[in-house]
Amino acid sequence: MRITMVGTGYVGLVTGTCLANTGNDVTCLDIDQGKIDKLNNGISPIYEPGLDELIQRNAAAGRLSFTTDKVKAYQSAEIVFICVGTPSDERGHADLRYVLAASADIGKAIEAGPGATGGGDGERRAKIVVVKSTVPVGTNQKVSAAISASTSKTFYMASNPEFLKEGAAINDFNKPDRVVIGVSDKGTGDRLRDLYEPFVRQGNPIFVMDIPSAEMVKYASNAMLATKISFINEIANLCESYGADIDEVRRGMCSDKRIGNQFLYPGLGYGGSCFPKDVLACISMGELSNTPARLLEAVHEVNQRQRDAFMAKIDKHFGGGAGLSGKKIGVWGIAFKPGTDDVREAPSITLMEYLLERGAAVVAYDPVAEQTCREVMADKISYAKDAVGALAGVDALVVCTDWDEFKYPDFEAAKAAMKSAVIFDGRNLYRPEQMREMGFIYHSVGRRPVVGEAVEQGG
Repeated sequence: MRITMVGTGYVGLVTGTCLANTGNDVTCLDIDQGKIDKLNNGISPIYEPGLDELIQRNAAAGRLSFTTDKVKAYQSAEIVFICVGTPSDERGHADLRYVLAASADIGKAIEAGPGATGGGDGERRAKIVVVKSTVPVGTNQKVSAAISASTSKTFYMASNPEFLKEGAAINDFNKPDRVVIGVSDKGTGDRLRDLYEPFVRQGNPIFVMDIPSAEMVKYASNAMLATKISFINEIANLCESYGADIDEVRRGMCSDKRIGNQFLYPGLGYGGSCFPKDVLACISMGELSNTPARLLEAVHEVNQRQRDAFMAKIDKHFGGGAGLSGKKIGVWGIAFKPGTDDVREAPSITLMEYLLERGAAVVAYDPVAEQTCREVMADKISYAKDAVGALAGVDALVVCTDWDEFKYPDFEAAKAAMKSAVIFDGRNLYRPEQMREMGFIYHSVGRRPVVGEAVEQGG
């Protein structure tokens, strides 16, 4: 099929590249010339393992192209996917300006092109416009109205929410747990089912449903996962208050098949571009419909409070916020999760800002997220080239992201580099017994701290 992806962000680029890889003719459209120039040189503007190679292979085969030319992109497309950003404000209200601007452009392209005709295999079919951006329920109606304002010709609407995890997006697209398609007519559902059939040959389902339900599936899924994260963090905080161990509690709880173990790891709370935005969007939809989402309001509150609670441990160790003045703190991990350079809503950013407010100096290391961090933090912090380099002369280490290279570090080298052997582990990567044996003061989440006198290393 001839497909156009509107937007070369995370969703549009991964989706377009994977669809091209199964033989479709895909054009990726973006207004950012810098992005398009990079992509035409085989360089992805986002970090996602394996994506550069896949882009290069499909571009070389002539199945994948990149352009800023709207006429060229829309002219022959059978299916147009809208994959532009939908940023939200602090109350969760989605900004649909980019979605609706793309819709107007699509309407003009439909009006300028040939109309649909009937008659056999050679018919010119009406375009299908698919909203893949995560949008509030009812957005497809607004998109349809915006397109109709520019054309009287036939087109069809569909909703196709994405379920891609950053760091594993290519595998998620190629082997989806499920594909969700929202349509208002059977023919559109059949055509989109054909498009996705190559990706579900292992037997996973394609759900074809009404458009409002498809729009809601993405929000419901992410809100549920966010709820699990806030739940386990709240239980972890109770464990700390009563001297229980969240690791033991989690093992006992998650052995119940009705509960399972996914997304039930305590830590610094969720971040990234999806969970915070989607939880707030559900809360906002509740407000607009006079159907308050009380549970999700609490989920959001618990998540934000988790960072404050972890910072309180650091404050307490140093004798209050003022005690951090003049201290040097090392940070391992900036990205909101491993496998990505995304720092949007990352707990690390919040904690580093707290440290700076208290007069501490911060030196951070992340395998891939230094540049994206610079775009947010600029030069307010220092950046190290490796993990041990971030520990030279520090008064404490704060672990914010569970990258693999942080899970089994050289503790002797780390301790030798540090001024004081103090670790605040926001991801529960290390065993308290091991930390005690090695002489570290160690604070984690939902477990009893390893305390003692701070050992001056003289680093």
